[in-house]
Parts: sequence; C-alpha cells; structure tokens
Amino acid sequence: MSHVLAAVAWPYANGPRHIGHVSGFGVPSDVFARYMRMAGHDVLMVSGTDEHGTPIQVQADAEGVTPRELADRYNRVIAEDLRALGLSYDLFTRTTTRNHYAVVQELFQGLHRNGYIVPKVTTGAISPSTGRTLPDRYIEGTCPICGYDSARGDQCDNCGNQLDPVDLIDPKSKINGETPKFVETEHFFLDLPALADVLRQWLDTREGWRPNVLRFSKNLLDDLQPRAITRDLEWGVPIPLDGWRDRGDKRIYVWFDAVIGYLSASIEWARRTGDPEAWRKWWSADGEGKDARGYYFMGKDNIVFHSVIWPALLSGYSGEGSNDGEPGELGRLNLPTEVVSSEYLTMEGRKFSSSRKVVIYVRDFLERYDADALRYFIAVAGPESNDTDFTWAEFLRRNNDELVAGWGNLVNRSVSMAAKNFGAIPPVDPAGLTEADEALLATARAGFAVVGDLIAKHRQKQAIGEAMKVVAEANKYLSEQAPWKLKDEADKPRMGTILHVALQVVSDANTLLTPFLPHSAQKIHELLGGTGVHAPMPVIEEADDLDGGPAYPVLTGDYTVGARWESVPVQAGRPLAAPKPVFRKLDPSIVEEELARLAG
Repeated sequence: MSHVLAAVAWPYANGPRHIGHVSGFGVPSDVFARYMRMAGHDVLMVSGTDEHGTPIQVQADAEGVTPRELADRYNRVIAEDLRALGLSYDLFTRTTTRNHYAVVQELFQGLHRNGYIVPKVTTGAISPSTGRTLPDRYIEGTCPICGYDSARGDQCDNCGNQLDPVDLIDPKSKINGETPKFVETEHFFLDLPALADVLRQWLDTREGWRPNVLRFSKNLLDDLQPRAITRDLEWGVPIPLDGWRDRGDKRIYVWFDAVIGYLSASIEWARRTGDPEAWRKWWSADGEGKDARGYYFMGKDNIVFHSVIWPALLSGYSGEGSNDGEPGELGRLNLPTEVVSSEYLTMEGRKFSSSRKVVIYVRDFLERYDADALRYFIAVAGPESNDTDFTWAEFLRRNNDELVAGWGNLVNRSVSMAAKNFGAIPPVDPAGLTEADEALLATARAGFAVVGDLIAKHRQKQAIGEAMKVVAEANKYLSEQAPWKLKDEADKPRMGTILHVALQVVSDANTLLTPFLPHSAQKIHELLGGTGVHAPMPVIEEADDLDGGPAYPVLTGDYTVGARWESVPVQAGRPLAAPKPVFRKLDPSIVEEELARLAG
C-alpha cells in the first residue's frame, strides 16, 4: 500500500460548472482515485472552490452582492453538482477559510525568508472610468511574441508564454472595452529565474507523463521571468508582512493562493479527522511521506500553474533553488509525481462559452440524464489526449448502443434468466466447466491487471475499452451457448452452469467498471444479491470553520468501504429477483430537442 494524493483543479466560484469543466478535472480524477482505493492504496482526494480575485469582485459588484455572498452561492452549487456526479472527494472545501489563509501566508513567508519573493515597482493596469485595478486576465490584446490577437494579460493561450498586460499590443479591457491606464505600483514578485535550475532538474526526472505536458513545461523554462504575486485588490488573502498586512488595497494574487489550496485542503482534512499531522503522509518529503505520490488533474490551460509555478513554490519553500534557504515550519514538501492534463471538450463543433450560451451546465444535464451516462461518455470519448467534440448524436449513440444494448443488456438477460429459471444464482454442474466457460472466466480475470494498469497510467479511454471488451465477450458467449434453448429438465444443469459463468463475469465486469460507473455499479451489485456498499458515494456536510470563520458546506465521504480490485466468486444459492433496467434508453428525439435548446 502506498499513499496517493489525487489533487484536483479548483473550479472558480463565479458560476456553475459545465460538462467541459468536469471532463477535464472531475471525472478523470475520480476514476483514478476510485481505482487506487480499490487496489488498496491510501488515497487522499482534495480540492475546493477558488474564490478570490478581481473577477469575483467585478461580478459581485454587477449583481449588487458582496464577493463573499457570490462565492457562498456558487460554492454550494458546485459542491452539489460534483456530489451528484459521484466525485469521491475526501475533502472539497474552499479558499476563503481561515485555515487556507494561514497556509497561504505560511508559504508566502517561507518563500520570502528564503529570498524567492522580492519587492519590485512595476506597472499596473487600472480602469480609467472606475479607478479600479484591472486583472491581467481581463485585459486582452495582441501577443508581442507570436502575434495572436486574443492574448490575455497574464498568458498567451496560443504560444503559452507568460505576459504582462503592458506588453500587449493594443490592450483593451474585456469588462468595458476601454484602453487601460498603466500606473506605477509596488508589488511582490516570485523570483522564478532563481528556481529554473531546480525545476529543470526535476522535470528531467519525470517519467510516464503525457508528452505534450512535459514538452510544454520544459519549453517554459527557457524564458522564465519574475512573476507578480500580489495585486491592487480588495478581495483576497492579506500580505503577511509588517506594513502590508493591514492594507486594504493590496492582496496576494489569486493564482498564488489557489494552487496552495491542495496543501491547505490536505491540512484541513487532517484537522477534521482529529489527527492534525496526518497530512504529512502525503506531503512530507522526509520521513513518512517521502514515498507518497501526487497526481494533479486539470485541463491544459492550467498546465503552467501545476508543472512550473506550483513546483517552484514548493521548492522555494523547502529551501531549494539557487538561493540558500531553509524549509519553513511545514518542512520539505513533495513535488508532483505527475501532472495529468486533459485537452479541451468542445460542444457541437464550438468552444464552450457561457456568455454565448454554447454550454450545458452539469446541473441541467443531470436533471435530464443519468450521471453514469455522462461519466461513460467522458471516459470513453472524452478529451484525454486530444480535443474532443461533444455532440448530442454521439451521446445518444454511446448511451443506447453501448451502455444499454451492451452492458445493460448483459446484466439484464443474465440476471433475469437466472431469476426466472432458478430464483437464485445457480450452481455449476458437477460435470464441470467446458473450454468455452473457462475461456470467458479467464478473460474476465485477466481484465483486472490490464484495466488496472491502464487506469494507473492515466489511459482511461483504453482502460474502459478493455472493460467493455469483457462485456462484449460475455454477450457473445451467451449468444453462442443459448441457455434459453435448454428447456428440458436434463439440460437444466448445463443451463445453470452457463448462467453461473455469465453472472460471475457480470460481477467481474461490474468491478472493472466501478471506477467509471459507480452509480450503476452499486445497482448491479444489488441485482446480483449483494448487500452493503459496493461503490461509496460522497456526501455534503455543513461544517464549521475550524478557526472561527463562517460555516460552509464540504464534500466528503467514507471510502474505506466498498469493492476491492479483484474477482470475487459469486455465491450459488444467493436469491435473485427479476431485474429492473440499469440504464435508460434515450429517445432519438433528444438530439433535436437539445440542439433547439442550444440554438436558444
């Protein structure tokens, strides 16, 4: 057993999440975490809502509420949606807790003591009409490096280079279109060039990463520049230095505090368990946590923050880099084992855009369709290594032809025939198993090693494909053996053997598919006569802030129960009832209906 951290990208709390978001950070991380737990590893899966920054302030002003009220609203909406999807967080929290503030400030101070955070007078952008600072991401112009005409003030999505708003050609405010005014202001910067060598050495040791992630990350090291980590803001974590902490106009910038959330959420989880030091098993680079592994899940637009910025913060805090330094009170901290980045999911050929209404929110989707239908689509056809287009026609086909006609059909006919003819799981004929019986059982047993290895290597499309091959082989076996033709009493032992083998493979295939389809896996476990929890689910609990702040909902769960990653013999004689369909067949009319909704 090893300690495995599943660190999941933090959704921004300025609105509900759409299915493109959860295809990148949500479902892939949950499939991985569920498998790792089933395989016997001690998994800690953490995240929360990212709630600071000017975009929250701007939207709150527009709605006539406070930033905290806006964050409260969407924190709850997002937590409820992720719970409905079955994402098994040990803790899904938020960045406005006092615990998070304290951890962010500790890392800031440690980096500052080690000389990696330095003050600098720089040029900042303000709105001429309001006098308020414009966030870098809300300024758009032409990239001075590659000429891309929609580069943001913090980064060009076309060439991947870090930018400052003042560098943009013809910069404009995305809020109101005006040209920003640039003024001098003092801020603190992260000295990334002083950490470039340690980052390069670390990246050179990475194995098994998706090639595009590693290549992109290494290319960024060639031109690292100091990066501002404070901003002229009213909403965010205070700067923990004398002369700065009580200022109302300066805050730590959201990109710095959000990535620290992985650590602060782990510490909060440990405190809530009653063992405040338990987080070290996943984080401490010395002692009990030195062999732990950490996997970070996100969309490709977040690679730089997880493969360069976050490792830089951890290295600098741990006293590594070109400056002499010492670890802070949290000790030396583990760097990521792997950054698992997904590509983009588009919708009917267009990029998701809430403002253009090219979107379907998770909540709206789950009001009309089952969670496992969405999880299946993401697993089998999602943007794992290439941009993928979600179309309603393809969703319909995957649901009806694969989930319903393939997996659902195997479950239904195996259980219904056994229930009708035996009332229970039938025994194996004392005459023994045929070559065909043995071959199918061997195929199912072999699936555990094959599927498990693929999930561990973040090749989930191939993994679920291998699991569905077992399903296809079982359907073929039933068609060839045709137990429904064995109507004579003398043939009943053979019928029982065929159905016993089929039910064993249904049980095995259900385990193989549990990380992908946990809701239906629980139902199928019960159809096979099983009791208790097969696929544990998250719950929302109302939690007090551990340090006296406002209460808030957290997503958590007990994942010590449930199935293990192994073939478990089905028990002859276990009663079976006539099954209800596990999956819903969708009417083809949904395609036209959903396209009409999309058209407005």
